[in-house]
Amino acid sequence: MAGDLQLTCSDCGREFTFTAADQTFFQERGYSTPKRCKPCRQAKKADQAGGGGGFGGGGSSYGGGGGGYSSRATTGTAVVCSGCGQQTTVPFEPRGDRPVFCRDCFQAQKGGSGGGGGRGRGGNDRGGGGGRGGRY
Repeated sequence: MAGDLQLTCSDCGREFTFTAADQTFFQERGYSTPKRCKPCRQAKKADQAGGGGGFGGGGSSYGGGGGGYSSRATTGTAVVCSGCGQQTTVPFEPRGDRPVFCRDCFQAQKGGSGGGGGRGRGGNDRGGGGGRGGRY
């Protein structure tokens, strides 16, 4: 990506700068180009108040351009990662009954090392009536 881009916010109509550093940050994480300026994104996020967005938004880490999760105007909650112990910000209010992970540990958990829970579902489909058994 060559340089900074001037984009127009779909909510307020104002122009905002999508810097080269932010473009790299978005591209590395597979995010699409933002449609809203940062204040409008934060307002939308506050309106939704954790209404199912999970980790999909990524808005809380946008401001730093690659410097981590500590944007000065985040709307997330500061927590300590249950996986690595580092301070991070999550886009929801933890309930306390489940572990909370930083982005890297969450991706590692989601990536398949989440224990044996997923295998139980498929096991029942194998029942006893295999179809190919006997006298051919």
